[in-house]
Amino acid sequence: MPIQHAIWKVGEAPVALPTSHLASEQQLEDMIVTDPRILSGEWLLIGRQESTSHGGRIDLLAIAPDSSLVLIELKRNRTPREVIAQSLDYASWVEQLTTDRIAQIYQRFSNGGKLEEDFQHHFGADLDEENLNQSHQIIIVAAELDPATERIIGYLNARDIAINAVFFQVFLHGDEQFLSRAWLIDPGETQVNVASTSKSKAENEPWNGEYYVSFGDMNSRSWEDARQYGFISAGGGSWYSQTLKLLSPGDRVWVKVPKTGYVGVGRVTEAVQPVKEFTVQTAEGEKPALDVLKFAELYKKNADDPDKAECFVRVDWLDTVPESKAVNEIGLFGNQNTVCQPTTPKWRHTVERLKTYFSKWNSG
Repeated sequence: MPIQHAIWKVGEAPVALPTSHLASEQQLEDMIVTDPRILSGEWLLIGRQESTSHGGRIDLLAIAPDSSLVLIELKRNRTPREVIAQSLDYASWVEQLTTDRIAQIYQRFSNGGKLEEDFQHHFGADLDEENLNQSHQIIIVAAELDPATERIIGYLNARDIAINAVFFQVFLHGDEQFLSRAWLIDPGETQVNVASTSKSKAENEPWNGEYYVSFGDMNSRSWEDARQYGFISAGGGSWYSQTLKLLSPGDRVWVKVPKTGYVGVGRVTEAVQPVKEFTVQTAEGEKPALDVLKFAELYKKNADDPDKAECFVRVDWLDTVPESKAVNEIGLFGNQNTVCQPTTPKWRHTVERLKTYFSKWNSG
């Protein structure tokens, strides 16, 4: 069923705002380039109208915090099914982009900018060239899609093809126009597909059932708090907290502090909770996390924002070490997604190595 959205003016007698249209889809593209938050505040645009070797032009290209790429296609005057077919064709080109080619695309788009510098400035983290373009997703931008096309997108996404659609509707209020946005699929579901796949699928193997967790940034969360009170957390944007939904009670997690190393292994005991609902056990009894944790004041600022609020998963630690004794070797798996289900042989090797360091890994 096609997605529909409407806006009403609040009052004793609510008034529905009439729909309108932008002058052109080019105007929408210009607006997105001017303020990418129209699509997502968690992506960095790196290319526009980039020519492919297939004879076409990609509307927009972006990069996510985990160094995966985002192919963005506007419907324009094409039929929805044509857009999907062309987007899949373009995605086969994006998949082959090398590090230097991506840097060149960004240099053209930014009039000489350096991708690694601007990535660090935008995300507050270093660009990991090893993970750059190891996966990607496709975003279709449209005013509407027919039911058949929605079914195709749902079918592909359910089979680990990271594709989604975002709908924009224009409303008129007096002489002003307002733009609304709605996603066909929860963006977190698409992100999970991106986090769980890579372009080297031929080298992949069945997932071993062990979850990887990235516990950072140390300027906004404390590993000592996590060890003491039994949790992992993420926040500051839905991109960081969405993958916590992958975890269920009983799941085993291996936790890495970025740029430091692996610090613990534990079993999940409760599903994800927002910070306002999360409590911790102290010597004085159970207390709200917002009254106890080191960064509680920071968490309070976003506690009422469902996208930016810190979210928590309770964990029963089996074995942990302080950051000063973190395990860090060449060849161990790393990823900037908060949670993922790696299928690379590197992950199997990592877990095997970690079990020699964290001897109580199966004590729970």
